[in-house]
This record gives sequence, structure tokens and C-alpha cells, in this order.
Amino acid sequence: MSRTRRPTLEAVAARAGVSRATVSRVVNGLPTVTPEIRAQVMRAIEELGYIPNSAARSLVTKRTDSYALVASEPPSRVFSDDPLFSIVIRTVSVELEAADKQVVLMLASSPRSHARIERYVAGGHVDGVMLISMHAADPLPAAILRMGVPVVSYGRPAVNVEMPYADNDNVGGARRAVEHLLATGRRRIATIAGPPDMIAGQDRLTGYREALRGSGRRSIVAVGDFTRESGAVAMRQLLEDDPQLDAVFAANDLMAIGALQALRRAGRRVPDDVAVVGFDDIEAAKFTDPPLTTVRHPVVDQATAMVRLLLTPPSERTTDRVILPTELIVRDSA
Repeated sequence: MSRTRRPTLEAVAARAGVSRATVSRVVNGLPTVTPEIRAQVMRAIEELGYIPNSAARSLVTKRTDSYALVASEPPSRVFSDDPLFSIVIRTVSVELEAADKQVVLMLASSPRSHARIERYVAGGHVDGVMLISMHAADPLPAAILRMGVPVVSYGRPAVNVEMPYADNDNVGGARRAVEHLLATGRRRIATIAGPPDMIAGQDRLTGYREALRGSGRRSIVAVGDFTRESGAVAMRQLLEDDPQLDAVFAANDLMAIGALQALRRAGRRVPDDVAVVGFDDIEAAKFTDPPLTTVRHPVVDQATAMVRLLLTPPSERTTDRVILPTELIVRDSA
């Protein structure tokens, strides 16, 4: 059985009554074709069902229409533990698809994977890079900037480099969470802080301390790694160190959920004995027992802003930094 031959560039040129070079210019989006000729060529493409050869087109345009989304976390964290990653991946995919582009997901959780990603980007396989969940020791931001490849960050960069980024008001959101606990009469307010090598962890700890400053309350800090398990461990540590504490602000919802579990096992009632507030407002926050008071992190808007920063040429951007507001969502845990 013979297969139907794929229409060629020459066939399109013959149908449109123009040269092969003119069809090539239209296919590659070059501006040197009149609107009338462009419309003529596009009609011929549609009538013949011509599909441009993307590999050949990329040789001409020097573009791949692909963008890397690089997460500096292990696969278990990206694909199962933290639901924020799936929201970011979905949002980035939708935004790029709307722009007729595609996303390449890459995980950078080891020196070997960092080297592999550097080689891939340096090889010209993507037109730009989006970085998420960066840590302070991450070598990728500086390496990609040295290559001259467009790069943006989901969140303020954890390293001292100049690059566009989209973030949310981590400091203000954490401050409002703790102010809420103060307003409800809580006196011994602890925090389960995020990793100190991540900007979200640093900024949310800053917001906690700003809210306590001048209130006469002392800081009570345990550190987690943004996982449910670390939240439970930190909560047990806090109860051992200060059995009289009556509130805790966790720097993300997963750690807050771990704290709720630890409090239940310790026989502490929430919010009667200990109030709990999280950060992110993941879907599970509505269904904890009791439902979790938390700070809503605009994940979709932040991911969308990151993509739009990347796709907008620097000369056309009105800003290189987008900071989105957060919102306190009051439920039954505090």
C-alpha cells in the first residue's frame, strides 16, 4: 500500500503562483511579503494541507519554539509531593501552547543533571529557560545567563544574578498571617520556616518576624523543607521546646498539614489549644480537619506572568519584576 505523499514547498508555490522562496518567507514569518501575497500563500497551504518542516524552519529562523521549564527538585517532589508544581507545569504548558510553542520539562536535582541541562541549553535546543524552586547553591542561573539565552525565574532568584522574575508577596502574606494570630489573642506564636537557602523560606520568615516585632512576643522557630513530613517533625520539636505555645505559622500548607497531624497525635486541639495557619492555599487546605486558614498564593497568575515575561522581548517589557498580591483565607484552624 502506498502512502499519500506529503505536500511540498514547491507544490504550495505552484498552487499560489509564487516562487518557492516567497513561500519559505511566509512559512518562516518573515515580514518581507505583502499582505496580499501572504494571504495567497496561506490559502494554498490550507488547500493542500501543507505542514512546514519544523527542523528545516529552525535552521532558517534559528528558533526552536521550545522553552525549558527547569525545576531544581527531585522527581518525587515534582510529581507527587507538592501540588504547586503540577499547577505551574499545566499553566506554563497552556500559555506556551496558546503562543504556538511547547514546553520541555527538565529536573535539576544533582550535579550530573545540572551539567546535562547546561549542555542541552547550550546546544540551542530551546529558545529560553524558566527556572522554578531554585536554591542558593544552584549553578544554573549564572550558567544560562553566560550563554546569552533568555531566562526568567518563578520567584525572586535565590542567587545574586540579574534576571526577570515573577513572584508573590511572600513577606506581606506571612506578616498578615501572623497579625491574624495576634488579633485572635495568641501569645506564643511559633513558625515552621521553609529552607533557608530558598527565597520563599527566607521571605516568609521575614514576614513572621516583622509581625512579631514590637508585640512583646519572642520568635520561636523550627525549620522544615516544605514537605508534610518535615512539618510534623518540626511541630513535635516545637512542642518539646515550648509546651505552652498556642499558635504556629507554617511557611507552606504541606508543612501545616504535617503540623496538624503532629498536634492531633500529641492530643492538642486545633484551634482551641493551638491555632495553625499555612501558606499557598492548595486544594487540600479546604479538606483538612479542621479546614486550614492559609495565605493564598496566586500560582496560576505567577506562572502566567513568568511565561509572558519570557516571551516579551526585553525592549518591549514595561518591567522585569512582577510581584503579585497574596490573600489571607480564614477557615477553622485559626
